[in-house]
Order: sequence, then C-alpha cells, then structure tokens
Amino acid sequence: MGFSFSKLFGKAETETENNDSIEVIIEAVENTPYAVSEHNVLYAGLNELGGYHFFQTVIVGQLKIKVKNGAKLIFLSDNFELQLDSDSIEFESEFTDVKGRHVTKIDFQVEETDIKNLQDAKLTSILLKVKKQELSFNKYITSDEEE
Repeated sequence: MGFSFSKLFGKAETETENNDSIEVIIEAVENTPYAVSEHNVLYAGLNELGGYHFFQTVIVGQLKIKVKNGAKLIFLSDNFELQLDSDSIEFESEFTDVKGRHVTKIDFQVEETDIKNLQDAKLTSILLKVKKQELSFNKYITSDEEE
C-alpha cells in the first residue's frame, strides 16, 4: 500500500475548508479510496509484517483528533460483522497545507482467518469509533465495480 503523501496535502492557495469536498480529496490523491463519509475519505489496504497482519488506514479530510485510548474499526454487511482494534492506542491527525484538511494514519490488527471473510464480504458500511466519535463510511465503488 504505497501512498503518495505529497498528493495528500494539496495546494493551500487554491483550496479552502469550504470547498475541500470528498471529490476534491479523491481527485488530489493518486490512490483509490476504500470508503467515503460525508467529510472524509478512507484509504486502506492489508499488509503483513513478521507474520502479523494489519489493515492500514489513512483518513484524509476533516477528522482532527488526538487519541490516547485507541480506536475500533467495524465492518458491516448483511451477514458479516468484523471489529478490529487499533494496533497503537496513541495517534493523532496531522495538519496539511490545505485549510481544514487533516491526515490520520491508523493501523488495525487483523487475524489471518478474518482476511478472506473481509475480502469476500459485500460491505454495507464501515464504522470508525474513536474517542466519543463514530464516523460512518460507505464502501467506495469505482466505475469498474458498478458494471
């Protein structure tokens, strides 16, 4: 999962908090989104390091948070639910050059046995529970997947 972080930050002189929409973020970042919410785009991918599996996420948008007690990511479909705990209990959003836009990186532990189920699931929503907030994301559908 390689992100072009220079593209995440955008151009401050042409974009402001008021027009930094989901479409603007998606257009500015080279990677394909995993899911979108009203004010944030979730980029994600599975990775393995030393036999441990991680679901790595990068959230770009209005989410601005500093956490000392971790987060939960919950995948939901009609017949499937999977809850992942963050790998680190402490993390915080980073500022970008675009007013009102932040980047939040969170890795979640995932069991190898859950990976296939996650990949095969037709997700209806993805919930991020962090502090007292709950962000609801919808799986991003590319034009290739719509057909």
